Amino acid sequence: MDVILQKIARIVGGEVVGDGSIRISGVNSLDAAGPGEISFFAERRYKEKVARTRASALIVEEITDLYRGPQIVAENPGLAFAKAAWLFTPPVPRHPGISSKAWVHETSEIGKNTSIYPLVYVGREAVIGDDVILFPGVFVGDRVRIGDRTIMYPNVTILQDCLIGKDVIIHSGTVIGSDGFGFVKDGSVSVKVPQTGIVQVGDNVEIGANNCIDRATFGKTWLKRGVKTDNLVQFAHNVIIGEDTIVVSQAGISGSVHVGREVIIGGQVGVSDHVEIGDGAMLGSQSGIAKSIPAGEVVSGTPSIPHRLWLKASGLIKKLPQINERVRHLEKSVKELEKQLKHKE
Repeated sequence: MDVILQKIARIVGGEVVGDGSIRISGVNSLDAAGPGEISFFAERRYKEKVARTRASALIVEEITDLYRGPQIVAENPGLAFAKAAWLFTPPVPRHPGISSKAWVHETSEIGKNTSIYPLVYVGREAVIGDDVILFPGVFVGDRVRIGDRTIMYPNVTILQDCLIGKDVIIHSGTVIGSDGFGFVKDGSVSVKVPQTGIVQVGDNVEIGANNCIDRATFGKTWLKRGVKTDNLVQFAHNVIIGEDTIVVSQAGISGSVHVGREVIIGGQVGVSDHVEIGDGAMLGSQSGIAKSIPAGEVVSGTPSIPHRLWLKASGLIKKLPQINERVRHLEKSVKELEKQLKHKE
C-alpha cells in the first residue's frame, strides 16, 4: 500500500518540508531504507548514516542539511515514526470463526467476530469477548474472562478464574495464573500453601513471550492498565504493577511487591519481597532492590544506591588494584616512620 507523504505528516502530527506528494510504500532503518521507504533521524550519532541513506523521506526533529530529500518535521521523531509504521503493518492474521479442531466447552460464552484457531482449549464457563484472536495451542481455563480485541499468540496459558482486560496482547509461551511459590517448613519438609487467588490483567497491557505471572495466595496479582513487559519476566504472587509501568527482560519481582505507576524496571532487575516502588521510579539494569524506593528515585547496583553515586562507585572498581597497592605502600611507609620515631625516643 502506498501513502502520500503529506498524509503521513498529517497522521503523525508533523509538517512536510519539500515534496509532500511523493508516495511512500514502507518504513525502514537509515541503513536499510531504499526508494519508496521512509526512515527517521533523532540522534546526532547517526548523522553519517543520514548522509548515506537511500530513503525517499525522513522524519526529523529539525531540518537537516545532511539529507536532500523531503522531510517531515515532528516534535518527537521516534513517536512519529512509530505512528507511520502502523500504516504499513499488516493486520494480525485471523482464523475464520471457531475452528472445528478447537475444543470449546458448551458452557463458555464466545463473543462476536472472535477467531479461534485449531488446537485451542476453552474451559467451562469461560467468557471471551468480541474480536478476540486465540492462536493455536492457547489454553483458556475454567471461568476465565477475556476482554474485547485481546490477542493471545501460540501456546499462551491462562489458568482458571483469571481476568484479562480489553485490547491486551499476550505473546507466545506466557503462563498466567500458575501457582505462587508459597511453602512453609514442617521440620525439613516444605508444605505447600494453597494459592487460591487470581491474576487480573488490565486493559491495553502487552505481555512479552515466556512471562510467568503467578496467581495470588489470596486476592489477586494485578497488572494495571497500560503495563508493558518484555520477554522472560517473572511476577510472583500478590504483586501489583501500576499503570503504564515498563518491565524489561529477565526482571524478577518477588511476592507482595507494590510497584507504582510509570515506573521503569531495567533488564535483570531483582526485587525482594514486600517492598514498594514509588511512582515514576527508575531501576537500572541488574539492580538488586532490597528495600522500598521512593517516588521518582533513580537507582542502580546491588544493593541499589542512587544512580549517580553508583556511576562514581563503579568507575572506581577498575582502579581498586592500584588503590590497594598505594594503600599497602602507605601503610609500609607509616610503619617505618613509627619505628624511626620510637628509635629517636
